[in-house]
Amino acid sequence: MELSLILIFIIGYSAITFEHALRIDKLIPALLMMSISWAILAFGSTDQHALGETLLHHFGKTTEILIFLMGAMAIVEMIDYFDGFKSVQSMIRVKTAYQLLLVVAILAFILSAIIDNLTATIVLISILRKMVPDKELRMWMVGFVIIAANSGGAWSPIGDVTTTMLWIAGKVSSLKLIEHILLPAVASLVVPLLIATRIKIFKQELPQKKVNKKSRISTFILVSGLLLIILVPVFKTVTHLPPYMGMMFSLAVFAIIGEIASKRHLNLSSINEHDQSGHVGPTLKSLSKIEMPSILFFLGILMTVAAMESKGMIEQLGVNVLASGISKDAYIIILGIASAIIDNVPLVAASIGMFKDAMDTDTWHFIAYTAGTGGSILIIGSAAGVVAMGMESIAFGWYLKRFSLIALAGYIAGVVTFLVL
Repeated sequence: MELSLILIFIIGYSAITFEHALRIDKLIPALLMMSISWAILAFGSTDQHALGETLLHHFGKTTEILIFLMGAMAIVEMIDYFDGFKSVQSMIRVKTAYQLLLVVAILAFILSAIIDNLTATIVLISILRKMVPDKELRMWMVGFVIIAANSGGAWSPIGDVTTTMLWIAGKVSSLKLIEHILLPAVASLVVPLLIATRIKIFKQELPQKKVNKKSRISTFILVSGLLLIILVPVFKTVTHLPPYMGMMFSLAVFAIIGEIASKRHLNLSSINEHDQSGHVGPTLKSLSKIEMPSILFFLGILMTVAAMESKGMIEQLGVNVLASGISKDAYIIILGIASAIIDNVPLVAASIGMFKDAMDTDTWHFIAYTAGTGGSILIIGSAAGVVAMGMESIAFGWYLKRFSLIALAGYIAGVVTFLVL
């Protein structure tokens, strides 16, 4: 049975890795290997009731993560509904390409910690499209956005799917994660930005464009949305409830703000969200734009790993790794580099099952850093890289030639900083 589960995972994950060559969306093999894995467990089980309880347990833990992500996505979509991110563009005043790079990289680093690295990348690419008409320069900018977004997501419990997984699993706390990972994350961005000073394309001056006046409502919505997302860890600390409850609270409050801002009656629970003019409210519109393929992909991956974990395979793997003589730090460093090839979600999910260290030990903080930033080494290694690849048509080889060593230098700088600290 164990061999069958391993084969299903290898075949399924190979299909995910080569989704562009196979021309199938990655959620399809993810859902297939999830359902087949649990079907194998069902056929080999003599106690269907116990298996059902195990499945329900793992599904509950996975759903906590997915509901949390859906709430965050809805808030971000509502900010975009009111053009909140356009107010960020109106604040940028620069003359040279390198100055713009610094501003964009810092924005990516900060925003990704609040609205997650994937969303921050989408927002900043949209801004760059309006500010940088030169395709080559914009692609260089986007490459650094990927590095900055992944670095920023690593030190926040809501900045990356993997840090959210560790936070919800009770492996890290918000304040300790920030305390231990912020400086390594900064180092992983500062080194690439120092390298950028030697790159010729960033030495040019930018054409000055007239900036449209920002609206007050857009800025208000942006600030309100970001503050409500930041409130989520505070809500968890005060109430001791799971993080998704805090996200649902923030979403509900923000929905009220959105409904009032759109001058509509409060009607959050009605199936018919259309008013007499046929206008669709921000709540429904934002929820309809949530990326369900990504949610289903995470469901498939996490539940597949859960199937192997329920058989004790993940924990045994951890025992074998440590018994082989390799140090835990060396394993975690390799895990980060591997996340450039293999999605970091299953790697972190497996690590949670492998190690039994107490909450907020160095192991979990180091995993958060390496899994979050290692994906920058290849463009396919992170959600931020994949979305940038699609939005700007960046070739795998183009990024590999220009950015892989830069990202690796930043990754190593962060590792050294973490180990020194």
